[in-house]
Amino acid sequence: MSTAQSIRRFPRRLMASLSDYSLRQRRFAPIHPYKQSSAPPLQGIVFDVDGTLCLPQNHMFTEMREALNIDKKVDILHHISRLPTPEARLEAANKIKAIERTAMTTQEPQPGLVELMDFLEERGVKRALCTRNFEAPVLHLLNNHLPAHVFLPIITRETPGLMPKPDPAGILFIANEWGLDGGAGGLIMVGDSLDDMTAGHTAGAATVLLLNDHNGHLKDHAHTDLCIERLDELIDILDSGFVGHRGGGKVPTGTDQGIQYI
Repeated sequence: MSTAQSIRRFPRRLMASLSDYSLRQRRFAPIHPYKQSSAPPLQGIVFDVDGTLCLPQNHMFTEMREALNIDKKVDILHHISRLPTPEARLEAANKIKAIERTAMTTQEPQPGLVELMDFLEERGVKRALCTRNFEAPVLHLLNNHLPAHVFLPIITRETPGLMPKPDPAGILFIANEWGLDGGAGGLIMVGDSLDDMTAGHTAGAATVLLLNDHNGHLKDHAHTDLCIERLDELIDILDSGFVGHRGGGKVPTGTDQGIQYI
């Protein structure tokens, strides 16, 4: 079944409700095999790519905007999608792809990347990717730094029938492909941008922000459930049981007496 066919299976009432998804404290049971909890189980993790699996390459965005002659406040993909002709859209898309292809040759893995992925594989946690990149840089990273690991599905900006982040469609598609009856409520979205946090939150997933020198202002954003400075910090967090916004004011979705889904 094609991606476009699968996305049409999402109930309209679910999609319509996502923009008003309520703020709540997120919890998942420990994935350590000998730790028990009545919190809901973690059903998988979705990762962003640039700035999340590899170190940020923010210079790309400056170069892209210069190539397209647009202001730094203009979303690059939105700008391209609104160009008046197919020829103009193709030309602009090829310009930013050329910049991405050059940048991918200098990709560096995030600290703790392999350790986290080895841990998740050992624990049997499903992993997928949802990125605003196109496919070539994604495969370059996986082939060079994570050749032994499998991520399915891989959602890029060119996946047919799906809007790119911050739209939640990619994350919802992943949940649908994994056969999750509760949608994305059992997932965690790990990323480094507001697009990642908003896409995850509006899909119903918990969100984890990987901090860097440029995104500290998102630490207290309503769409951010937890912050880490290294990917392998997630090992202890997941083994002990994920709890979003420790000490925050969000209302938990459940207690030790039972989980209430909203």
